[in-house]
Amino acid sequence: MEKRVIFKGWLLPLLLIAPQVLISAVFFFYPAGQAIWQSLFIPDPFGLSMQWVGLGNFKYLLGNQYYLASFWTTAVFSTLVTVASMVPALFLAVVADRLIKGAGTYRTLLIWPYAIAPAVAGVLWLFMFNTRVGIVSWYLGQLGYDWNHVLNESQAMGLVVVASAWGRISYNFLFFYAALQAVPKSVIEAAAIDGARFWMRFWTIVLPLLSPTTFFLLVVNVIYAFFETFGVIHTITGGGPQQATTILVYKVYADGFVGQDLGSSAAQSVILLVLVGLLTVLQFKFIERRVHY
Repeated sequence: MEKRVIFKGWLLPLLLIAPQVLISAVFFFYPAGQAIWQSLFIPDPFGLSMQWVGLGNFKYLLGNQYYLASFWTTAVFSTLVTVASMVPALFLAVVADRLIKGAGTYRTLLIWPYAIAPAVAGVLWLFMFNTRVGIVSWYLGQLGYDWNHVLNESQAMGLVVVASAWGRISYNFLFFYAALQAVPKSVIEAAAIDGARFWMRFWTIVLPLLSPTTFFLLVVNVIYAFFETFGVIHTITGGGPQQATTILVYKVYADGFVGQDLGSSAAQSVILLVLVGLLTVLQFKFIERRVHY
């Protein structure tokens, strides 16, 4: 029989949720409110005066070709990072699930990259692909391939995608591996007795049972690509070349902290917040229908 906790008064429940509400108010609701308020003004770089422009910042952004181009860059980047981090993670989780000897060591080694901060990961990949001293770029040169992500836009995009997805594979691996452990072995064994080969069992039985975990990882990886990859892009390309790797969150930084256009930067942060929220709602509305709980 299910036991429910019933509070006799309102004071204790309020005290229990107060820390989380306070943290959310200080670190989320207040900054979000400030961003919305500042997006309606054009403040001077020193913060001494503010000029009311209403929706002028938003109109300017929607007519700016560089800002509109960052939407396409963000869409390509987030899609590539999500796919490049989830597909290898699922493959590695399946391999680890089938291992008998050395499985613990294998899993531990795969988890390590997740402990590395995005900015540090960006520096590591930058050193490996440095056009002068990078060991990977040197080997590519020996093979006759001219690597220069400083000038080549596609190479720059590929490098930041790989660097961003590298550390995220470990995170996805943990969830996929845990989900595989929860798949009933009796169902797999019954399918094997019926003559279904490994890949047939995976596509028809295992993968549908992994759909809740896959959907969860899809949502969090898209959010990760939108926000948490700032450190990778900042350390490797700085948004270049020719703004080829300037995603929306990096443009907020570039216009606000570098260009000192604080009103435009605030408006961009508001648009980014609405965009990510809308994208998450669409994912829950259309993709969750295919999830089997």
